[in-house]
Amino acid sequence: MTAHKAIRLQRSEAAPSGRPVMLAIAGDSAAGKTTLTRGIAAALGPDRATAICVDDYHRYDRDERRQIPFTVLNPACNYMDVMEQHLQLLALGRPVLKPVYDHSTGQLSRPVLVEPRDFVIVEGLLPLHSKLARACFDITVYLDPPEHIRRGWKLRRDCGERGYSAEQVERELARREPESAEFIRPQRQWADICVRFAPIVGRDTVGGSALSAELLLRPSIQHPDLSGVLTDDDRRTVHLKLIRDGDGRPVDALHIHGYAPREDARIVEKAIWAQLSEHHAVRMPETLGVVGDGARSEPLAIAQLLLVWHLLEALE
Repeated sequence: MTAHKAIRLQRSEAAPSGRPVMLAIAGDSAAGKTTLTRGIAAALGPDRATAICVDDYHRYDRDERRQIPFTVLNPACNYMDVMEQHLQLLALGRPVLKPVYDHSTGQLSRPVLVEPRDFVIVEGLLPLHSKLARACFDITVYLDPPEHIRRGWKLRRDCGERGYSAEQVERELARREPESAEFIRPQRQWADICVRFAPIVGRDTVGGSALSAELLLRPSIQHPDLSGVLTDDDRRTVHLKLIRDGDGRPVDALHIHGYAPREDARIVEKAIWAQLSEHHAVRMPETLGVVGDGARSEPLAIAQLLLVWHLLEALE
């Protein structure tokens, strides 16, 4: 039996109380993974959710990477076998001693003990790269912003928080592009949900509050039925339609307007939450949708709420 089939069998045979629900959030550098993850983890609470970043499995520190011919987007630049081993252990409810990569210094730090809670949220560049890694997850997400938006986010983050110049960031983006195409973007095909935050045509900005969201809901998992709750009054906030994905397969596309009024978004959030199974006596989170500057994004809030719904529904 192959390793990825074995871990699926082990998880299926384990007692539900003995293993967590696993969520993967993959995407390129500065695609918004941490922002999405932070809101979901905060909504569930530290006593129920564990969040980790698999970029901690970098094989080389920043100085060492200057001497090698590939970037951190390349699996060869990461301890993929250790990452896969740790994902399997977490998926079975067991603790791991996880490495730590400090993005502010570019150095590898002392490992930390990670103990899985009811939910484990795994974000990073390569969580869906291999069959074995993918077999560890119940729900998979790929963040797919337009490239010019992602570049704007990366420039703002790396220059403002990590001490790079704009020229250094631009050079690194150009250097990474071939490996992004080879290793990062192919993970999109394995995602149950593809999330794209993008501006409305004519309102081009990299700011969070003006961005709309499009969620492609693939039939690989069961999504809440939104067709009956999106009335004509709601459609100025949310649109749901059947489209063809890039591979030609049909997929539901949920579009959340970037300028949605709070009261309209609240109606949609309540409609999603109302479909939560009765045995989940959980109040709807009130802290979702926070972007980096502390402002609130209604599209981000609804996207995070949908993922919280999926996590709770997957908990047996």
